[in-house]
Amino acid sequence: MAKEKVCKKCKIFVDKNVCPLCKGNQFSTTWKGRINILDANKSDIADKIGINDKGNYALKVR
Repeated sequence: MAKEKVCKKCKIFVDKNVCPLCKGNQFSTTWKGRINILDANKSDIADKIGINDKGNYALKVR
């Protein structure tokens, strides 16, 4: 099984070669923690960590 990759800037999990949020192409497979944001507008946690879009995010990325 391939390691999941995360955008280094947005910390969102990506499947393709371009980040859907920032359109960047710098990824990492070294990450810790996962959070799933369903509604960023109603989430206090998303607000505290600076997430504005729904999706699966890593909490720490190297």
